[in-house]
Amino acid sequence: MDGKSSDLVIIGAGHGGVELTAALRQHDFAGSITLISDEPDIPYQRPPLSKDYIKRAANTPALVLKPENFYAEHGIDLRLGVSATSIDRAERTVALSDGSAVTYGHLVFATGARNRTLAIPGLDHPDTLELRTLADANRVVRALERVKRVVVIGGGFIGLEAASLLRAMGVTVDVVEMVPRLMQRAVSPTIAAWFLDHHKAEGSTVHLSRTVKSIERDGGVRVSLSEGEIIEADAVLQAAGIVPNVELAAECGLDVDNGIVVDSLLQTADPHVSAIGDCAAYPSVHRGQMARLESVQNAVDQARAVASRLTGQPKPYADLPWFWSIQGSARLQIAGLARPGLTEVVRKGADDTRFSVFLFDGDELICVESVNSPADHMAARRLIGSDIKLTSAQAADATFSLKSLISA
Repeated sequence: MDGKSSDLVIIGAGHGGVELTAALRQHDFAGSITLISDEPDIPYQRPPLSKDYIKRAANTPALVLKPENFYAEHGIDLRLGVSATSIDRAERTVALSDGSAVTYGHLVFATGARNRTLAIPGLDHPDTLELRTLADANRVVRALERVKRVVVIGGGFIGLEAASLLRAMGVTVDVVEMVPRLMQRAVSPTIAAWFLDHHKAEGSTVHLSRTVKSIERDGGVRVSLSEGEIIEADAVLQAAGIVPNVELAAECGLDVDNGIVVDSLLQTADPHVSAIGDCAAYPSVHRGQMARLESVQNAVDQARAVASRLTGQPKPYADLPWFWSIQGSARLQIAGLARPGLTEVVRKGADDTRFSVFLFDGDELICVESVNSPADHMAARRLIGSDIKLTSAQAADATFSLKSLISA
């Protein structure tokens, strides 16, 4: 087995892995860096795949995270189309799928996540569509040359973003969600109810509290639901959540519990191994317990935190989580982490398409969800976790200036 040595090996070239390489060089990290990607494409942005990539005719160059020459110019050994197959932590060696190996001084898992696969008869057919990778998105582009009706399985962010995108392109859409609310794990009941009305108004048929029993194909697609409904369609798009890629970490003996377990410095129990992004379970100061977040912001900020630690400036990771989702004419922005039992305070905007939900635990602001209200979102990112106190009455009063409170 051919081998080489690298001061830092990063497994995964998504937002977190690429940002880590850039942040390390910005911190004057002089060591060698190897970045391993199991995809053949220059590392790219994932969020546009379910937002506007399909609609703008697959403009791949616009997706790249860094220009191709960035990696060579910064001394980064980018391995494309190669996956890590095993890790020997005693020897600090990563074996690769091309038969080679690389020895590391420090190893970072940035392995991300993959789509959750449901045990539904017929779902494992090769014609089932997904939206996780660039290859997935390009398959959807090709499928749209013949597809006129799609069943989307999953009423989370990706499923709803895809539904809006397809609908805007003239495709008839049915969304099937197994729980009673859209985006149930991620947003408040008020936001979930508004988006249900929004998707219905824009033309989607939404089936809540339904599961898919089976999928049959005979020219078209026949989707059978749990309550007896039958949907005739041309294609099925699977968007039922994601699962972290932790198998490699588990196989080499690292602690795994809904992610690769790390401490507040994003380091595993092995001082030579860290984990960041969608695959990492870390102690969240905002949730008050272990958390694993699926967002670009989290991956990028954790990458910067690890870069600081590896260059001698360790600091516990405590960045405020924030998220966004574009669903047709509605832009949802979230600051903080919602949880059950919080008090909802609605702040109305200029019309029914612009508002925010402020979520309080007693008198403490925990989370703000904004629909087409970017100013509220930016204020929330300054207010949550700060010493500035916002009352529920102030939050509900649309004439009250959040900006003035921040600048006071």
